[in-house]
Formats: sequence, structure tokens, C-alpha cells
Amino acid sequence: MNYDTLMYIHLITVVPCVFIGGYLLIVKKGTKLHKSLGRIYMILMLFTAILTLFMPAAVGSTLFNHFGWIHLFSVLTIWTVPTAYLAIKKGNIKAHKRKMILLYFGALIIAGAFTLMPGRYLHQLFFG
Repeated sequence: MNYDTLMYIHLITVVPCVFIGGYLLIVKKGTKLHKSLGRIYMILMLFTAILTLFMPAAVGSTLFNHFGWIHLFSVLTIWTVPTAYLAIKKGNIKAHKRKMILLYFGALIIAGAFTLMPGRYLHQLFFG
């Protein structure tokens, strides 16, 4: 797949996560809706993180002429999603909550802010 295709698939999978994740952070926890949306959120986040590993860094220095600093957020996600899932399955609500907050703000808010930097597609889209 070419970069543009990967980028569009990434946007299609990550944009809903911004809204689903934000919603999940503010609603009552442990409900059937929370659990169902949480599963969707985790699947989308994991899929989009794995997908980004196939996208070469477009800005900044790279490792192996492919991976950039932004790929650290992919690694964060690939680690956090399963450990957060296991935490809640073990009844460790505190660890699950901490990991979900870290995931949302690290992989969506902070990484999302980096996508608005000059040289990136979203910067060009929003700022010309």
C-alpha cells in the first residue's frame, strides 16, 4: 500500500477514537455501553497503531530511514491497549483507568498535536 492509502485508513480509524475515547473518559464507568464502546475503542486504537508502523516518518530524523519519533506513540499504544485490557480483566480498575488516560492523552492528544506540525498532511489541510 502506498503512503496516502495508509494515511487515509489511519485517519478513518483514529478520528472516531478521539470522540469515543473522550466520551468514555467522562461517562459512568462499568456500564454495558462503556464496555462495548471500550472494546471498539481498543480495537481501533490497536489497529491504527499497527498501521502507523508501516508509514514512514514524514518529518524529522529517522531510524532505518523509516521510523521517526512519532512512532513512539505507536509503541505506547501497542503496549498500553493489551495491558489496560488485562488490568480490567483482573479487576485492577486503578491501573486500567491510568492506562486509558495515558493512552488518550499520549496517543491521541499529544500525537495528534504533532500531526499539525509543518510538513505533515493535516498541517497542510488546515493551514494551507
